[in-house]
Amino acid sequence: MAAVLPLGILVAVLLLLVAAVMGHLPVTLTLERAIPASHKVELSQLIARDRVRHGRLLQSAAGVVDFSVEGTYDPFVVGLYYTKVQLGSPPREFHVQIDTGSDVLWVSCSSCNGCPGTSGLQIQLNFFDPSSSSTASLVRCSDQRCSLGLNTADSGCSSESNQCSYTFQYGDGSGTSGYYVADFLHLDTILQGSLTTNSTAQIMFGCSTMQTGDLTKSDRAVDGIFGFGQQAMSVISQLSSQGLTPRVFSHCLKGDSNGGGILVLGEIVEPNIVYSPLVPSQPHYNLNLQSISVNGQTLSIDPSAFSTSSNKGTIVDTGTTLAYLTEAAYDPLINAITSSVSQSVRPVLTKGNQCFLITSSTAIFPQISFNFAGGASLILNAQEYLIQQNSVGGTAVWCIGIQKIQGQTILGDLVLKDKIFVYDLAGQRIGWSNYDCSMSVNVSTTSNTGRSEFVNAGQLSDNSSRRNVPHKLIPKCIIAFLLHICMLGSYLFL
Repeated sequence: MAAVLPLGILVAVLLLLVAAVMGHLPVTLTLERAIPASHKVELSQLIARDRVRHGRLLQSAAGVVDFSVEGTYDPFVVGLYYTKVQLGSPPREFHVQIDTGSDVLWVSCSSCNGCPGTSGLQIQLNFFDPSSSSTASLVRCSDQRCSLGLNTADSGCSSESNQCSYTFQYGDGSGTSGYYVADFLHLDTILQGSLTTNSTAQIMFGCSTMQTGDLTKSDRAVDGIFGFGQQAMSVISQLSSQGLTPRVFSHCLKGDSNGGGILVLGEIVEPNIVYSPLVPSQPHYNLNLQSISVNGQTLSIDPSAFSTSSNKGTIVDTGTTLAYLTEAAYDPLINAITSSVSQSVRPVLTKGNQCFLITSSTAIFPQISFNFAGGASLILNAQEYLIQQNSVGGTAVWCIGIQKIQGQTILGDLVLKDKIFVYDLAGQRIGWSNYDCSMSVNVSTTSNTGRSEFVNAGQLSDNSSRRNVPHKLIPKCIIAFLLHICMLGSYLFL
């Protein structure tokens, strides 16, 4: 009987603790100050210490950096996809277009000439002011980071001001110029499947002082452009060179009217992804397109139409809304599509575009296959190359969104949407797979231990239950621990 009383007391105490955890009874824990109240510390010291810690967190975590995605491919709604970045101290938020066709991240500067002040996208436009950020510094010509961009024309130098600068001209005729700033980029990093942490990393980015062309228009204005190219000045290259993130990123752009999607610095893992090698020594993401098929029939196209040179080849570019096909391949493709549906729809030309009057479903349109080196094919169903122009009564006007172009073939958002795309810069390849981009994804990142760790990424802002995950784990852990003690106590008193 002597052993029964202590064991009973022990069990009662254990049950009380379990009830406290499960029933959310108040449990008091004593916390000690790391810095005594009597000891005064400057705010700047605390900020500096936190930044060092954040850097360690990012380096040791080997997590996946997750960006929100807004916008849509639909040219009648938005015609672009964009994300949000936070720069400086205190952090300031900027909306920037996701662009795999350029390298540099730049935002409008407070001294910008021609920068729009309002946006038709119903977003608040902001301007970066280096003097308002306590951690911003100008990049001088002597800075090694400036010299990295000289070979790729991503940077230049003014002998008068000793200021590292840039001037970009885009394919649509718009342009921007400005100077480079070094400051902190604030990152949301996903750890252990669902836990998130905020980290910072110092990067170099552009501060735009002048914009021209479509960049000055307010109808779909954003704060800047986020270049995801593979050259040294891109954010993905800067972060990976510091050992902070893997040299791979992925996106999944939603194709419905609401748009949005997923953008992560890491490799989305999906069993159906097919890969094609990048053409080496090219400034853009060039792939070797070898042929085009319509309903399984390979079109008769001169192979030289797909060759890669300074102004030819096939590039993947999220900064382009539609898709553009070199002239030698465009005409055979349009003819094949038209002939396959000519018995069911009425072909019409609208402002030079091949369109069709349709009274039934677009399911009658053929499947297109862009066939690349390595045996990878990009399969396009009707909704992935047609755009609805308008509708009158029961008749809809659908037009082929693929346009004719002199020079390079460009795969834009029209054909990239509703697919996972993985840009494996380390392996010099790009992979893709059809996917419902409203769903979350598994992402792999190589940790400092050499293991591949998987986390669940995407839609962080839409899943409020994530922040509760650690608390849900606590009761199970404590119960297991207490039961273990209970069993051990029973053994000791036998």
